[in-house]
Amino acid sequence: MATMMRMRPADDSKTLILPGLNGSGEGHWQWHWARDKEDAVFVEQDNWTCPDLSHWRSRLEAVLECSDDVWIVAHSLGCILTANIATSPLANRIRGALLVAPCDLVATEKLHPCVLNFGDMPLSPLPFPSLVVASLDDPYMTFSKVKTVASSWQSALIDIGEAGHINIKSGFGRWTGGYELLSLLKTAARHRAAQDQIVSENRFADVRGVAAH
Repeated sequence: MATMMRMRPADDSKTLILPGLNGSGEGHWQWHWARDKEDAVFVEQDNWTCPDLSHWRSRLEAVLECSDDVWIVAHSLGCILTANIATSPLANRIRGALLVAPCDLVATEKLHPCVLNFGDMPLSPLPFPSLVVASLDDPYMTFSKVKTVASSWQSALIDIGEAGHINIKSGFGRWTGGYELLSLLKTAARHRAAQDQIVSENRFADVRGVAAH
């Protein structure tokens, strides 16, 4: 990233919707989000039932290549896909990510044997602002594991109580609270960008001052 950050307008970006295993069917909050928000783009995968990391990652990278700035709204395995993109050069096109109910790959493979080909759990820090939204009784990841993963990703963490996997089964159809959480993330990201710009400008001024002597 350049030393001088460009402050972008708040409304010039897309929101990529990344579902998990089996996709987000009609009635799921991600389905509603894709229809409620004009800036939303539902990222389709060729195979929702037997996810393969290399294929899913390639599809996401292809979308990112056509985008300058994006926000990501991911659910379950979509969160793991987002974390896997952290090492890609295209990660710098992601302004922030709302990661809802990330799944533990070991737990998911036990619940759905011989289905996933997603490698190991990615635990590298994410190079963009992120907010993990988790439930206390999610069968796909214990809350103690969520706290460990969120810490590894350097993500903020919000506990929304006993909400299952935050999906249709647990009563999350049109979930307008998600819109508010993304707005919260955007505000925090803009604040961080402003702080980074101030730091960069001060460092540049320090270097200029040293060079002048």
